[in-house]
Amino acid sequence: MTSIQGLSLPIPLSPPSTGAIGGAEQTGGAQPFKNVLLEALDQVNNVQHDADQAVQQLVTGGDVNPAEVLTTLQKADMSFRMMMQIRNKLVQAYQEVSNIRI
Repeated sequence: MTSIQGLSLPIPLSPPSTGAIGGAEQTGGAQPFKNVLLEALDQVNNVQHDADQAVQQLVTGGDVNPAEVLTTLQKADMSFRMMMQIRNKLVQAYQEVSNIRI
């Protein structure tokens, strides 16, 4: 039996040791959640843009493989759906926190 190694998380599990709440100070090169989310949005946007270009090349008679275009479209669809699920979970978490009474 082999052990599972090499798993890395994009967001550290432990809070920064500086005690800063807003993420203004980070230690150990960890990125604030805002930056991670913005990078993910940028990646989804890039995948969508690549899919648009592939479809445009296919329609205009460019030298592209239809199977590659389909794969690019599916990749863009999956990345968009995943980002929508992340958004939905964030909205749900915000609503739950806002309903907490102190």
